[in-house]
Amino acid sequence: MPQLEGYPHLIERFVHWAESEPDIRAAIVIGSRARENCPADEWSDLDIVVFAVHPERYVSNADWLAHVGQPCLTFVEKTPDGGMERRALFTGGLDVDFAFDSMQMAQQLKQWLWWRAHFPLVLRLLPASMTRRVRDGVAFFADVVRRGTHVLLDKDNFSKYLSLLAADAPAPTLPTQAEFLQVLNDFWYHTVWTAKKLRRGEVWMAKSCCDVYMKWLLLRVIEWHARVQNGAGYDTWHRGRFLEQWADPRAIADLRHAFAHYDQAEVRQALLATMELFHWLSLEIATRLDYSYPHSGQEYATTLVNQLLTDTQVRLSTNSLTRS
Repeated sequence: MPQLEGYPHLIERFVHWAESEPDIRAAIVIGSRARENCPADEWSDLDIVVFAVHPERYVSNADWLAHVGQPCLTFVEKTPDGGMERRALFTGGLDVDFAFDSMQMAQQLKQWLWWRAHFPLVLRLLPASMTRRVRDGVAFFADVVRRGTHVLLDKDNFSKYLSLLAADAPAPTLPTQAEFLQVLNDFWYHTVWTAKKLRRGEVWMAKSCCDVYMKWLLLRVIEWHARVQNGAGYDTWHRGRFLEQWADPRAIADLRHAFAHYDQAEVRQALLATMELFHWLSLEIATRLDYSYPHSGQEYATTLVNQLLTDTQVRLSTNSLTRS
């Protein structure tokens, strides 16, 4: 079990090290250990955004972690905004994500916010290609900041811009007709794809599509459905966080049948349950938003899936009798 008392000590060691590193300019805690809504519990990790002159040094080399604690495991992965972070598991079960960003990006964010506050019309004259990356950076940090931050280190007075960033957080929205149809067509296409993999006996591929790819599409629809029911600005968090708290209770109940063990018959049942759940959610969305629904495509895909899965079921029964 993670030692709660260990995080303050780890943070203290990190700040002591970072203060003596000229290359490290700012460090901000984000996530559960900085927010008031759904705050950290005993299972929460620690997320620190670090601004450095040369962030690649700390991503490519892990030696500096010894100044923070005793790492047992560490690796590098991409962040949602396309950056890089070094993740580390320290003794005591302390799990820390160090997301590194460049001071060049921080300066661009500061300049963008200053110009927008004082001369907003000037920014409209700049080419879109010049401002797109900054806009994306503003949107990403704004979404992070709005849930809460705790400044650990700020050598260049960057933190005063955090409140300005929070105002740029993208509000939850309802899908457009085009976005809605894109997700639905994508989902129903992959029902047939999954059924074909099952028919061939590729359980790994079928389960991966049903329980991973298709579930991300299902999550989009669960989010849209919650916003349709509760208002366009209803907070559905991100990537399924706290889904049990904000999603329709009927969807939560149906999800119990929508996942499978590594078993051909179970993947078959999970696929059918996922299709049924996706169907009624998307139909209710279409009705509430007065959107067109791809009935013919959905019905054709469902017919194909049923044919393929019926063949699979017969083959499973035959194999079972042969083995017995």
